[in-house]
Amino acid sequence: MVFNLFKKKSNKQETEIYAPIDGNIVSLEKVPDPVFSQKMMGEGIAIDPSNGKVFAPIGGKVIQIAPTKHAIGLLSEEGIEVLIHIGLDTVNLKGEGFTVHVTQNAEVSKGELIMEFDVDYVKQNAPSTITPIVITNSQNSDKTYELTNETLAIQGDTVLIHVTS
Repeated sequence: MVFNLFKKKSNKQETEIYAPIDGNIVSLEKVPDPVFSQKMMGEGIAIDPSNGKVFAPIGGKVIQIAPTKHAIGLLSEEGIEVLIHIGLDTVNLKGEGFTVHVTQNAEVSKGELIMEFDVDYVKQNAPSTITPIVITNSQNSDKTYELTNETLAIQGDTVLIHVTS
């Protein structure tokens, strides 16, 4: 115990990004859209959702709500920008089938319901319901990102990404 007094304390900060939605976890590289699969928007993971309820994966501030309601961006206190993009090419749905429960600049808590979407409507009218969860500022930060090996996402329970800074 005496030796612990002389150990250097770690200045590393860890943040966990939780599953915002229930479903099957898919690696970002397997998302059938090169913007996501080639990580042009940043590091991340995706979920093929089993329902249409989307919860905040972190606590923070709402920094972006797409006018077409298909995507929402959050900023954590640690400066991590998380984008949740519901489905692929869903911008073309022009907001139909989406309900947003928060407003721009609102503070949200991890696990708070932030939006809902009609899964069946998106399945019928968009190429895919696969939902990328991307850290949009990952390419210009000194943080490290460890992605889960889990295959099933349980909203608020499954840690998708460990961020260390």
